[in-house]
Amino acid sequence: MSKKSGWIQYLSIGSIGLHLVSGVIVGVLIGYYLDRYFDTSPWLTIVFFFLGIGAGFRNMYKDVKKYISSEEKKN
Repeated sequence: MSKKSGWIQYLSIGSIGLHLVSGVIVGVLIGYYLDRYFDTSPWLTIVFFFLGIGAGFRNMYKDVKKYISSEEKKN
């Protein structure tokens, strides 16, 4: 494995966790601003928090699936 491909591999693995965290952050931010707009605090923040978790896990699953298939093609 060359040095360049090693870094690319580490970055692609690191993006998996980033997708999980970013899904939660985006969900909470959307819920927070909707709560402020509709004056329903904290309900929409809670709902979008869980939707963000779901979206983050979905993105993480897709990334892992893509990573595994690319590793299988190499071998």
